[in-house]
Amino acid sequence: MTEENLSMKINKTNAARLLDKAGISYELIPYQVDEEDLSAVHVASVLGEDVALVYKTIVLRGDRNGIFVCVIPGEAEVDLKKAAKVSGNKSAATVHVKELLGLTGYIRGGCSPVGMKKPYPVFISSEVLSCSYIYVSAGVRGLQMKLAPSDLMKVTGAVPAEII
Repeated sequence: MTEENLSMKINKTNAARLLDKAGISYELIPYQVDEEDLSAVHVASVLGEDVALVYKTIVLRGDRNGIFVCVIPGEAEVDLKKAAKVSGNKSAATVHVKELLGLTGYIRGGCSPVGMKKPYPVFISSEVLSCSYIYVSAGVRGLQMKLAPSDLMKVTGAVPAEII
């Protein structure tokens, strides 16, 4: 299958439709999924991109304010103490993978910060401010959205923060 044929078969996800509705420019980028390795590092290597530009979405639960979302560079780990502090919590933990679909509408490896079931608070790693574009999941495994960080922040209400 040629790349041209592949791009014609891309189905728009809910996240992509929300960007369309908001008038936000983006590009849908399909990639080959490896069920054994859903990491952003793997996605970056398949895309031939710097892993620092492939952001992953981490869903957390704070002890005071409940569910919130952190969007961080692919190789980074969220600092739970920093994430708790910026979200107004004393402590925070990642939600169990079994809860992800019910909370967000997305599965592990396909969790987009755009178009979750509810409008959770979103914090994006402040490193994003030096990027002209980043990739985030389009809401399904095997599809990334390439867009300007400012547009992602606009559509999700994401606040840049020191969270890694």
